[in-house]
Amino acid sequence: MTASIYPVAAAALAFLSVLGLSVGTAGLLRQRRRSRAVRAKLGMDAEARKGRRLLAGLARRLGEKTGPHDEEESTGLRAALARAGLRSPNAPMVYWGVKCLCMLVLLGAFLALRLLVLHTLPLPATLTAGATAALAGLYLPGLWLHARTSERRKAFTNGLPDALDLLVVCVESGMGLDQALYRVGVEMAHDCLVINEEFRILNLELRAGKARADALRSLAERVGLDDVNSLVTLLIQSDAFGTSVAQTLRVYSDVMRTKRYQRAEEMAAKLPVKLLVPLVTFIFPALFVVIGGPAVISLLGVFGAGK
Repeated sequence: MTASIYPVAAAALAFLSVLGLSVGTAGLLRQRRRSRAVRAKLGMDAEARKGRRLLAGLARRLGEKTGPHDEEESTGLRAALARAGLRSPNAPMVYWGVKCLCMLVLLGAFLALRLLVLHTLPLPATLTAGATAALAGLYLPGLWLHARTSERRKAFTNGLPDALDLLVVCVESGMGLDQALYRVGVEMAHDCLVINEEFRILNLELRAGKARADALRSLAERVGLDDVNSLVTLLIQSDAFGTSVAQTLRVYSDVMRTKRYQRAEEMAAKLPVKLLVPLVTFIFPALFVVIGGPAVISLLGVFGAGK
């Protein structure tokens, strides 16, 4: 009777433990939300923003002293930063300053590790590792910039078919192309912030008096996608030759939606290959242990009894 109570008691203790952990986690999350609200009311977020501004100012001053002064190189860097959504006038200098800061931080961390832990590391290895840490600090901001640009391009590519559908509806309802672009940018604010931001800049350029063809070319240059370049070319040619903009947008919208469907099919086809590595590494060994373990134990017991 007493032995039969043990499983029930163990199950009850496990249930109470999971329940207590869940309640404690929920309480911790509520406490964090309340603390964030209190910090926002007390202006602590403003202090954090102030700290970020001070750090950006330090990086800008460092970038002004160490960054390139060649106008062509600065223009290329500014275009790359614009594709990543960084359009501040001081963005190139801040970027170079961040690269220098990352280099100094990683180099300083390695030297501190060398003094505190790696006492026996020879001088050639120390110099090689220090140079590697400094180079890694220089390249890390570039990797981050590339990842941010790729993420924005992916978001723009995924949201472009929906934006084109809305643009077709707006143009066919009687709106002009400029007004339709503005309306689509507003409507895409909840679905794709990248398209909302790029269309907002496009409309600001049009309101400032920039020619539509030049504003569309600027959009294609900021985004840096072949699909957007083709769309801009079609719109400029349609506007120049007086053809139907709605029909052009409808055809291109169908093409973009087909491309998105094909990308989804390609990702689905690659999934079994990507699952092969974790399947072989983690799941198959566990299955072999579960299935073959009892047999191995039985065989060991038989051979042990035979001795």
